[in-house]
Amino acid sequence: MKTYEKELPEGYVEAKVIDAKNSKLGIVLNLIAMAVLVVTVVVTWFALFAQYNETFFDIIKNRILLSNPWANIGRLGLLVAVLFVYIILHELVHGVVYKLLTKQKLTFGVTLTVAYCGVPNVYVYRTAALLALLAPFVVFLPVFLVPMFFLKNYIDVLLCAVMLGMHVGGCCGDLYNTFLYLFKFRDPSTLMRDTGPKQTFYVKKQSEDFSTSNIENN
Repeated sequence: MKTYEKELPEGYVEAKVIDAKNSKLGIVLNLIAMAVLVVTVVVTWFALFAQYNETFFDIIKNRILLSNPWANIGRLGLLVAVLFVYIILHELVHGVVYKLLTKQKLTFGVTLTVAYCGVPNVYVYRTAALLALLAPFVVFLPVFLVPMFFLKNYIDVLLCAVMLGMHVGGCCGDLYNTFLYLFKFRDPSTLMRDTGPKQTFYVKKQSEDFSTSNIENN
């Protein structure tokens, strides 16, 4: 299976650009990520504490703040460390898949709104791009989800829920690109140039009615 082209083949046209550095798109993606995090934590909270006839503040006071507070502070520090390591590993998983499929030079970076990995010097075919996009989501979803069913401490479960929400929310850009592949760019010949923060989709002009006037910049 051919996974990439070093040069854009003749007959291809630019169809769509997704740029995470674009302020409008960056705001939307971060709002979606925050919403996913909040929903995940709220659902987990009610699953844990709905059985108790206590107010929100009573639960915070009696079951969290007064329940081994120093250990809970340590847990929060561990959460920060795990989040930092996760961000690095998330991008490395993208990179490992890209490297295995293309053997090309990768690029990594971080801005105020996005951490990224890309393979900027080639044009990647649809199947290879989908594998690279979905790899972190598939790898880390069970890492944060499965322990929630076995941990006994409420705080540990809530912190896992935080990481799960951050993971799924942080994947919203990858999932959006996946959505485009599944419902808009279904032709296997579709190519993508991934510079890291920006993904540009290219399609065959003869198979899709695109022109320069149809380019969508988001």
